Amino acid sequence: MTSSAYPRTIILPAPVCEQAAQHLEHAVQRAIDGAAAPWRAFRSAGSADFELSVTAVEQAAACLLVLAAESAQNLRPSALRALITVALHLRDAAEAVRRPALAPQPW
Repeated sequence: MTSSAYPRTIILPAPVCEQAAQHLEHAVQRAIDGAAAPWRAFRSAGSADFELSVTAVEQAAACLLVLAAESAQNLRPSALRALITVALHLRDAAEAVRRPALAPQPW
């Protein structure tokens, strides 16, 4: 049996998807490993309903954090903050889906 208790997709707000796609494009240009697949997923989500696989969101978050680390010396502080904010938003969204819901404790 291979079914999972966790959803396989996440619906993200349009601005987050658009910002992530822009940052992922920079990651692809800098040849960061694993950035191409989430970049394609976010680009295609921009024209649809902004529903993405959890795996693509996790991979995008990781790639954006690598991009932030590699670009930290060359970016303005506000641009670096924006990049990190998007990466952390993606990471938090993926973790929230993977985190089991808390069941109320019986008294």
